[in-house]
Amino acid sequence: MDFTFQILNNTRSLFNKIIENNTLEDLNKTPNGFKNNIIWNIGHIVVTEQLLAYKLSGLPLQLSDEMIGKYMKGTKPESNINQEDVNEIKSLLFSTIEKTKEDYTNNAFKNYTEYTVSTTGNTLTNINEAFQFIIVHEGIHYGYVLALLNAIKTK
Repeated sequence: MDFTFQILNNTRSLFNKIIENNTLEDLNKTPNGFKNNIIWNIGHIVVTEQLLAYKLSGLPLQLSDEMIGKYMKGTKPESNINQEDVNEIKSLLFSTIEKTKEDYTNNAFKNYTEYTVSTTGNTLTNINEAFQFIIVHEGIHYGYVLALLNAIKTK
């Protein structure tokens, strides 16, 4: 599992660089043809990891209900977020993964409620399968973010 957490950490580093290298205005832009923006995608991957790992394991999440409500599957940006909210998402990129790795190492994920993901149709039956899908999911959203960056920068 060390490799899995290395991948997640590296992917989160890519998202972190995107936050650092773009303005608040660009992070909040939703170009024509898109349903969301860069910062929504980054908040979404943080929330999804928590829901797939912790909620389906019956464990307490590391996020507020408000954050989950703003970035879970099926939501979209309702308004621009401020720099304070961006900073919170940025800090959660790494703190959540560090805590998840610690909890995994300490065998906290003992139970798991099966869940079929809409993206691929696969049914997750345990925490290891969840982590495999989390990696795929974060890669998909990294692609979305790159497309958003391209759309924003070509205008």
